[in-house]
Amino acid sequence: MCFEDFNALDGIDLTIESGTAFGLLGSNGAGKSTILRLLSGVYKQTDGEVLIDGEPVYDNVSAKQKVFFINDETVQFGAMTLSGMRAYYKGFYPNFSDEIFDKLNGIIKLPENKRIDKFSKGMKRQAIVITGLASGTDYLLLDEAFDGLDPTMRIIVKRMLVDAMLDRKLTVIISSHNLKEINEVCDTAALLHQGKLLFNRDLDSVKGSIHKVQAAFPEEYAAKEDFAPLDVLHHEKNRSITYLIIKGDEEAIRTELEKKQPKVLDMIPLTLEEIFIYEMEGMGYDCNGID
Repeated sequence: MCFEDFNALDGIDLTIESGTAFGLLGSNGAGKSTILRLLSGVYKQTDGEVLIDGEPVYDNVSAKQKVFFINDETVQFGAMTLSGMRAYYKGFYPNFSDEIFDKLNGIIKLPENKRIDKFSKGMKRQAIVITGLASGTDYLLLDEAFDGLDPTMRIIVKRMLVDAMLDRKLTVIISSHNLKEINEVCDTAALLHQGKLLFNRDLDSVKGSIHKVQAAFPEEYAAKEDFAPLDVLHHEKNRSITYLIIKGDEEAIRTELEKKQPKVLDMIPLTLEEIFIYEMEGMGYDCNGID
């Protein structure tokens, strides 16, 4: 996907399964928002295909009616009231549900006749989320989904998304630079960097694939190369203690390391944030910008 001389996306190949929550991770400028705009038909790709249920999405009303895109900007709704926003989107989405809209706003309790530009940032985000959920689409796309929400409202909005996924198999695609938020909601996540796809993984499998080791080895095992053939992403030695980040099966790693007769060998759980950071560093990328 190119904008004049700038290549925003480079060779991205993604398949997102129906009824799942899919996360797009990456720092600002990584290409997350561009992917969402392609999926919603706002942009037309300069190469390749963008399909919704097998149909091209750009300039295709039937495909677009399956998708609701929540932009990270809400300025376009400023002159509307919440009631006006409801009426506006009912004209585009034939499956729009007043019942769902009223039910969700009954939880959040936004004023229906107050101009949206008078709302706080969090209230604006809540307004468009309940409108998107009420629109009855198969796909809900959220750009920086929880930006501007206080902790209580983050929990409420996440619960709304999960309930919609369970009730009607809604597919949710969320972009964020915050890995913790993606981990709380999503089944699968793709990591983007400078327009390239670094990896696309099931999050449960990721958590079991990289391990932190704290051990005391004999003196001859001092360098990273001494731990071949293990896939060592990070090596650090502090006096008698060696710290390793190793990719692979936990039991296979333990078996290989025990051949070196360590005095101490501990396997320490990593957070998902740590896993992604070490994996990026192992690929030679700067991980600044991902929380």
